[in-house]
Amino acid sequence: MSNLKETILIVEDDLQIRNFIVYSLKNEGYNTKIATTGTQAMNILVTETVDMVILDLGLPDIDGLDVLQRLREWSEIPVIIVSARDQDKEKAFALDMGADDYLTKPFSSTELLARIRVAIRHMNRRENLKKQSVMQVKGLKIDLEKRLVYLDDQEVHMTPMEYTLLSLLMKNRGKVVTTAAIIKELWGPGYGQDTQALRTLMAGLRRKVEKTPAKPQYIMTEIGVGYRMTED
Repeated sequence: MSNLKETILIVEDDLQIRNFIVYSLKNEGYNTKIATTGTQAMNILVTETVDMVILDLGLPDIDGLDVLQRLREWSEIPVIIVSARDQDKEKAFALDMGADDYLTKPFSSTELLARIRVAIRHMNRRENLKKQSVMQVKGLKIDLEKRLVYLDDQEVHMTPMEYTLLSLLMKNRGKVVTTAAIIKELWGPGYGQDTQALRTLMAGLRRKVEKTPAKPQYIMTEIGVGYRMTED
């Protein structure tokens, strides 16, 4: 992305909420485009330049999740879900489908703008990571080319599954990776939703990289959703 302010597509059919979002974004210098239906949103996404999407789920024609699914077939631009659906299951499902963040209505402009800044940072970081073979958070370093892990400059021996889990979290650091997404990555789509193996694997990984596994400084648990590698 350029140094100029990003262009954000707002997909929201509620006039009051839409005006609130537009006003908040324009006050910060962002460019905005508006869609009130999923069909209109898809037309904009395939014909115009957009850097980010703020997407409501309850659209009048098609569900916002369908818009997200279609978009993820060809684009990785950040998508922030805004919805009145506040169940952990709904949030996890949206994140599994490729959303970058999930904001429950009602929300403040301060929170919205903070989430936008985080999503932009993540997008820029993902673009940079594609060019990197070594990633580091604090004293934890992973060399993707050599498949080696170091903690405070000391090599940490890991099983293949532990390494895969750690590299997945590191590549997505700062972002919640859902339990379902991790299970699919590690054991394949046919494994099911049994989380016991993942909990056991995570416990073993934390014993190797966390000084105090019960109070982790690297791998955080997002209760009911998944795990997140800290950024700092």
